[in-house]
Amino acid sequence: QVQLVESGGGLVQAGGSLRLSCAASGRTFNMGWFRQAPGKEREFVAVIKWIGTSTIYADSVKGRFTISRDSAKNTLYLQMDSLKPEDTAVYYCAASKSPKAISRVTYEYDYWGQGTQVTVSS
Repeated sequence: QVQLVESGGGLVQAGGSLRLSCAASGRTFNMGWFRQAPGKEREFVAVIKWIGTSTIYADSVKGRFTISRDSAKNTLYLQMDSLKPEDTAVYYCAASKSPKAISRVTYEYDYWGQGTQVTVSS
């Protein structure tokens, strides 16, 4: 069982930046970020394919967030710029345990982190 540990969340003013990290304890394939705001369902943010550089972003974060990974370190990143109050949520790292097409849906991911809180004040 692979463990995913997120870090880097916190409180930031609107327009600011944060960088989230997700360290995996073992081999993973596609890796992505999801988020969940209070009273809302978990939603897709971004995903990066296990090989190459293919990425997908939610329309709400496109142009502001950048997903990347360091395969040698088994670590995933999410650089979040121009943050807005509506970005406030718990951010979760997710990973698949087998090679497959990248996906926006939660059931395509086998491992999940515990989440890190991101709060953007207006």
